[in-house]
Amino acid sequence: MNSRKEIWKVDGMSCASCAASVENLLTRTDGVYSATVNLSANTVFVEFDEEVTGFSRLDSTLRKAGYALAERIQESINGHTAKDKERLRKLRLNVILAAMLTLPVFVYGMFFMHSPEADWVMMILSAPVIGYFGREFFINAWKKAINLQANMDTLVAVGTGTAFVFSVFNTLFPQYLISRGHQPHVYFEAAAVIITLILLGRFLEEKARLRTSDSIRKLMSLQSVNARVVIDGQPKDIPVNEVVPGNIIIVRPGEKIPVDGTITVGTAWVDESLITGESMPVEKGPGDKVIGSTINGPGSFTFRAEKVGSETMLARIIRLVEEAQGSKAGIQRVVDRFAGIFVPVVIIIAIVSFIIWYIFGPYPSLTYAVVTAVSVLIIACPCALGLATPAALMVGIGRGADMGILVRDANSLETAKRTDTIVLDKTGTLTIGKPQVTGYADSLKGDIKLYEGLLIGAEIMSEHPLGQAIVRYLSEKGVEPVKPDNFRSLTGKGIEFTRGDDFYLAGNIKLMNESGVEIPGIIRDRAAEFESEGKTTIYLSVNNEAVMIYAVSDKLRESSRRAVEELKRKGVEVHMLTGDNPATTKRIAELTGIDHFMANALPEDKVNYITELQKSGRRVAMVGDGINDSPALTKADLGIAMGSGTGIAMESAGITIIRGDIDKVVTALELSKATERTIRQNLFWAFIYNTLGIPIAAGLLYPLTGYLLNPMLAGAAMAFSSVSVLSNSLRLKNKRLFRQQQ
Repeated sequence: MNSRKEIWKVDGMSCASCAASVENLLTRTDGVYSATVNLSANTVFVEFDEEVTGFSRLDSTLRKAGYALAERIQESINGHTAKDKERLRKLRLNVILAAMLTLPVFVYGMFFMHSPEADWVMMILSAPVIGYFGREFFINAWKKAINLQANMDTLVAVGTGTAFVFSVFNTLFPQYLISRGHQPHVYFEAAAVIITLILLGRFLEEKARLRTSDSIRKLMSLQSVNARVVIDGQPKDIPVNEVVPGNIIIVRPGEKIPVDGTITVGTAWVDESLITGESMPVEKGPGDKVIGSTINGPGSFTFRAEKVGSETMLARIIRLVEEAQGSKAGIQRVVDRFAGIFVPVVIIIAIVSFIIWYIFGPYPSLTYAVVTAVSVLIIACPCALGLATPAALMVGIGRGADMGILVRDANSLETAKRTDTIVLDKTGTLTIGKPQVTGYADSLKGDIKLYEGLLIGAEIMSEHPLGQAIVRYLSEKGVEPVKPDNFRSLTGKGIEFTRGDDFYLAGNIKLMNESGVEIPGIIRDRAAEFESEGKTTIYLSVNNEAVMIYAVSDKLRESSRRAVEELKRKGVEVHMLTGDNPATTKRIAELTGIDHFMANALPEDKVNYITELQKSGRRVAMVGDGINDSPALTKADLGIAMGSGTGIAMESAGITIIRGDIDKVVTALELSKATERTIRQNLFWAFIYNTLGIPIAAGLLYPLTGYLLNPMLAGAAMAFSSVSVLSNSLRLKNKRLFRQQQ
């Protein structure tokens, strides 16, 4: 088995029943494991065995039913694809021309219907509206009919076609009905106005659909176009899609980094805000990773390409967002099943309505029968119902991507809203994930500034993370490095170096004790205080006397306490699991306000802990960043990975926080609830619309009020119902969430 996943455009879809048809056709094809249609984006996400089937075969299968697959075209940097723009332009032109022809038809039909030339003028003007501008409805309906299928186009084609043909007959042969006691009424204005309104609705709907995909276009616009690659010792600009792993690439000041890789020569400050959300530039040097599409600062550097094309971090983010937007929530599957049988049921209702009105209706019964049947067919179009869920999901997931919250699929977003328990890893989640100096003391003896200069000068030569933490700390203080005369690293203990006649040691208490270093009371007291807080202590001694002590620990994120407080305020129970020691664990729990925690937790301990919570009926979300968190992320109802962690953790999670900022977990939960609320609002109005609209169109109110729904009004209501659903979904773009309220 050679499984492959692809996202393709689908031409010919217009409603939820179309989407259901495409899914059914593809999933019944040999070699296809799953197919999920995203109606809002007109795409299908297919997982298939490429040894059994592929694009050509699947495209051929769909074409037989009136649909077609199309390879996705790269989005342009400033907006939509050329195909999108052309489709939108044609829709706009069709609407304008159809409206120009329909307006006089409408005026004649409403105000001059008794003029002798009225029927002929309306027939001549409405014919191109029905036959040319509305031809796609009839073409698609015919393709569905020969495959024993029906969709929204079927409803429109049958409804408007019936009204138009009935009117043409009455215009050409009025005596046929007159001789039988019926008035030869015409409905040219209804058919023309319905087609024009639906075209207008599709135009507005297409504009709104393109807006729901803004997040994808924004991400794609970040991609670099060219790369300056060293070829035969000379720099040469080549298209970024021609870069291969191992290429040496030069990045000049202010340029966009083309692909992911590792710096080999030079240093720079890189603006990674477009990817990580981090507002401050990040210092990079030899051995540091760089991310494609981030922007270089004033320095220049050379790096080795490692991940190119679809393997770059940006490409992975785009793929995750696309797959998530194309996935289905549980509630959407129910809607799809409903839509799949809805169209045939509506056609049956229209036929029954026609028969009842023709047999039992008042004079002229044939006219009433035609009006009600056409109105039922037009108003019942389930487009709004089909767009209700995917439109909200697309906007919600896209909004999350804009804020640095990647949602893997719709189910993850749906699960997030039901979460009542959050389990947090400590290192890299509540804390920054790298050691920092968090405490300091000195003996008040000697030249402290000289000692600091020598210490930073020596630790620069050390590769130990604790030593680098001291380097960062002293650098931020503005200490200038002083190069020692001699330097030696002592594995597992620290370093030793000399300057003139003085002998220096920097390291842990074990090194101090083995070397017989005298530790003054002021330093010994601070060491006990630091150790009680679970911090690691680093001593500096001069000629066997300790003169300084540094406390190094993994610093708590500034947002951690605020996020925990907000989660608790929302009724979410917060737990912490960590492999760290009990003293440090307790200290972090106190600082963040977490009441439930476990120290010295191994990966299997975390899984067992989550299992017990689930057995007690809790809906658990696990937040972590390391490989050791992956089993727990998978076991939890919802896994949330911190983007600053490992790729394995992100693969195990349903949601990824691109920049490791814990309060975005709160934002993700709020986004989930806001999206779910929007879906329910959309479904409510779509269901209400169809539930109330069909009986009214069938004439339910006529015996009581004498009111019969005009097919034109039915067409207007149907067209704008879809636009209202999309507009309501787009409100999510402006929804204020936790991160924006700080």
